[in-house]
Amino acid sequence: MTVPPRPAILSIEPYVGGESKIPGVNRIIKLSSNEGAFGPPPGAIEAIARAAREAHRYPDGNARALREAIGARFGLDPARIVCGNGSDELITLLCLAYAGEGSEVIMSAYGFMMYDITGRASGARVLKVAEVPAEGGGMQADIDGILAAVGPRTRLVFLTNPNNPTGTLLPNAELARLREGLRDDILLVLDSAYAEYVTAPGYDPGEALVDAAGNTIMLRTFSKIFGLGGMRVGWGYAPADIIDVLNRARGPFNVAAASQAAAIAALAEPGWVERSVAHNSAWRERMSAALRGAGIDVWPSQTNFILCDFGAPEAARAADERLKARGLIVRGMGGYGLPRCLRITIGTAEECQMVIDALAAG
Repeated sequence: MTVPPRPAILSIEPYVGGESKIPGVNRIIKLSSNEGAFGPPPGAIEAIARAAREAHRYPDGNARALREAIGARFGLDPARIVCGNGSDELITLLCLAYAGEGSEVIMSAYGFMMYDITGRASGARVLKVAEVPAEGGGMQADIDGILAAVGPRTRLVFLTNPNNPTGTLLPNAELARLREGLRDDILLVLDSAYAEYVTAPGYDPGEALVDAAGNTIMLRTFSKIFGLGGMRVGWGYAPADIIDVLNRARGPFNVAAASQAAAIAALAEPGWVERSVAHNSAWRERMSAALRGAGIDVWPSQTNFILCDFGAPEAARAADERLKARGLIVRGMGGYGLPRCLRITIGTAEECQMVIDALAAG
């Protein structure tokens, strides 16, 4: 007889990552998972190779050197930093530690799918708040709607800024207004996975709000601009009491030694972030302009991807097929409730031009 799981687990649709293969196509260009355009930094590759010689040793369970490197790079207290097996693990730990049976978790309708999955897995009820039109196009989280959705059982509010998959950015004042409108016993989770790509003036990824309020955590990742998606390294910055809770809940060796070494080296790579941001900004604008010129609605983005709105699911599928015919894999948005859209990562110059040629020609 099969042992039954909790009913909430069976309500979850498993997360489906971006495609990586096209049958019958030899050269595949993967623009479906928002990975860094240039791969891992050279120093990180060398660090991984060196760490391989010590693979029989357990990693530092406290990730002390990595936390100190993060603190030095971003001007943060290492004691208030926690590292995880990707920021996904930290999202899971937050739900397990602060949500659970009988509680509620709030997210925006087009927020990162893992908030819904891990919230349900913890036993919480997940409320998705409809988004509103963003200035300049696209959709963005509705702060008033989120505040209106708060009830006596609300324990967590997740907000990605800039958002995945819409690419839109909320101003700092809106985030502060959200925090001020939440009860003190509600934890606000600011997921700033794409922070390094933001070029909008005055953007704060969350440090200031964390320092101003004792009930906020900022999440970050090495999977995007630092090119280490396969190494699974994420981190969070929060008040000491929240860090203490997460350290109690996480596994003792949750970040591999090679991953820690790679992340430390990536932080130290000279000019890596600056080069990546310059390339991303230039091609994000160039590709957006070219596709808009071809009649495609491209939502404004402050990330390393653009969201193309084709107006109807059939048109999006046809565009996807044109891209696949050239070996280009992008991300369909049906799972996010946006079947008329495709999300396209900003890749190399050659890859971006291939996208333009494929879609503009259609």
